[in-house]
Order: sequence, then C-alpha cells, then structure tokens
Amino acid sequence: MAEARFSQDEFMCPVCLDLLKDPVTIHCGHSYCKSCITGCWDQEDQKRVYSCPQCRRTFSPRPALAKNTMLAEVVDKLKKIKLAADCYAGAGDVKCDACTGRKHKAVKSCLVCLNSYCQTHLEQHERLFEGKRHNLTDVTGRLQEMICHEHEKHLEMNEKQKQLNETQRLFQQRIQQRKKDLQQLREAVKSHKRSAQTAVQDSERIFAELIHSIERSRSELIQLIRDQERAAVSQAEGRLERLRQEINDLRRRDAELEQLLHTQDHIQFLQ
Repeated sequence: MAEARFSQDEFMCPVCLDLLKDPVTIHCGHSYCKSCITGCWDQEDQKRVYSCPQCRRTFSPRPALAKNTMLAEVVDKLKKIKLAADCYAGAGDVKCDACTGRKHKAVKSCLVCLNSYCQTHLEQHERLFEGKRHNLTDVTGRLQEMICHEHEKHLEMNEKQKQLNETQRLFQQRIQQRKKDLQQLREAVKSHKRSAQTAVQDSERIFAELIHSIERSRSELIQLIRDQERAAVSQAEGRLERLRQEINDLRRRDAELEQLLHTQDHIQFLQ
C-alpha cells in the first residue's frame, strides 16, 4: 500500500498537488498539468523568461507545450484504480446493504427501506421507486435511531408548514383587502376630482353670468344717466334760451323807457 501511495505521488502535479490533468513535460523533465504550467508562465510573460516551478531552470523563448500521452495513460489508469479502491467500504464506512461479495461504500440511506446504498444500487433504487416518495438522507449507520427523530422532524415540519400556510393565507387576505382599500381610495380621489372640476366649471359659469349681468346693468345705467343728462341739459338749454330772450326783451323795453324819460316831446311821451 505504501508503494502504491508512493507511486501515485510520483504523478502528482507540483502546482495543484492533485493527479496530473492533461499532463505536459517541459525541457527540464518535470511534468505539470497543462493548465497549471500555462498559468505560471502567463504570469512571467512580461519578463519574457519562463522558469520551472520546481528546479527554477529558465527558458526563453516560451517553450511550446505538448501533451505527454504516455504519462496521460498512466495517470488515467491510476485514477481508475483510485476510484475503484475508493468505492469499496473500509473501516468506519457504511456498507451498501444491496451489494453481494465485497461491499461498496454507501452514499445514501433510505428512511423508508431502512437500507443504505452505493451509487450503483442507489440508481437502481431510484428507478425502482420512481414517482414514490422515498425519503433519502446522507448515509448513516444509525437508521433505526433516525426513524423516530425523522418522524418528529416531519411532524414539526408539517406543523411549521401549516403555520406558514396559514400565515401566508392571512397575508394574502390582507393584501387583497389593501388592494380593495386602494381601489376604493382611487375611486374616491377620482370622484373628488370630478366634483371639484364640476364645481369649478359651475363657478366659472355663474361668475361669467354675473359679470355679463353686471356689465349689462352697468351699460343700461350709463345709458339711463346719459339720457337723463341729455334731457336735463336740453330742458336747461331751453330755459336758458327763453331767459336770454326774456332778458333781451326787458333790456329793449328798458332802453325804450330810458329814451322816453329823456324826450322833450310830451305828446310822444303820452302816446
């Protein structure tokens, strides 16, 4: 086993410390994941001098990278061996209850079947019970102990779900009521606006009629005053004319009397 680990370590990338992926070997003989060495050299592009992360040997210009196919095949085999070894249950692992012979490591446990399954048998279980509610959980060796606990959890979850549903229903009712209140408020605002607009229009019409009536009364009053003025002036002018005529007549007769007073002809005076 120690030799296997040592052999596997020989194919680890010194940069990412994982099995080589798409391995390339540079001129100094060290091997890396293509993406890892590419990333390292991308950081050295400005200097135009490229180095090996392990031995620090430098290269210029930048070397071309070609896949080491032989190394890639070895790494692929190691991965398959490692994957197969990892699938088998070891000490402390939960074994697949459906495996015969050497047991594989279980990846999930079913709380309905009370069995644990490896990946292969889990897929068979899923196909067999497709559409049925088999409750799968992370793999555990304490299935029986978990049943009561899971049952309590389900009851608790169901109760919480009911509470959430009831709370959601109440919130939906409140939302609908608020929407109704909002709609009523909008209608009230529209009604107030219509009433205000009608009141403004009525006020404008009434004031326009009042202004028109006042203007008409003003014109009629002015016309009446002017008519009365003309009548009074005409009457006064007539009286003035008669008075002037009367004054002229009186002056004429006064002159005649004055003349008679100074005449020497007594016969004429008597006449």
